Amino acid sequence: MSDSVTVFYFAGLREQVGRESETVTLAPDVQTVKDFLAVLRQQDAAFDAVFSRFPRMRVAVNKVMGDLSTAVRSGDEIAFFPPMTGG
Repeated sequence: MSDSVTVFYFAGLREQVGRESETVTLAPDVQTVKDFLAVLRQQDAAFDAVFSRFPRMRVAVNKVMGDLSTAVRSGDEIAFFPPMTGG
């Protein structure tokens, strides 16, 4: 059985990547959100372009707000969404 995580894309990211969620196999060297994001961006030029448009992206792991240093483990749910604005 392969190690995997479920990834959710919200708001503008969902429209840009063309899906709401997906299951992604976790590369053996991925330990943090930063590592995971780097792998996603390397695997697909479209993802690289999308994530480049949102340099201050927000992330939650298992429904808890995190950052690039947050640990990622098999079975986790990772949610990406662009920064919110208010006014």
